[in-house]
Amino acid sequence: MIVDDHSLISEFPKDKALIQDLNMRDDEFHVLYNQYHEIDREVHRIEEGLENTADDYLEGLKVKRLQLKDQLFQRIKSAGA
Repeated sequence: MIVDDHSLISEFPKDKALIQDLNMRDDEFHVLYNQYHEIDREVHRIEEGLENTADDYLEGLKVKRLQLKDQLFQRIKSAGA
């Protein structure tokens, strides 16, 4: 199964330098960034068949990942303004 890349840099490639900068200097961004990528890795493991779980659990992870991505995007947008 081909799994889409949802890493934050893949989602916002034009903001790569800003994302790296925020991750290094903004503690709250760093925490959100780590949570996002931890959930993204778990989604990938499930989608690749390395872990089994209920569909509801996977969908819940995807919703949480999207919420975190929205929070991170707002911080990226604010920092880039």
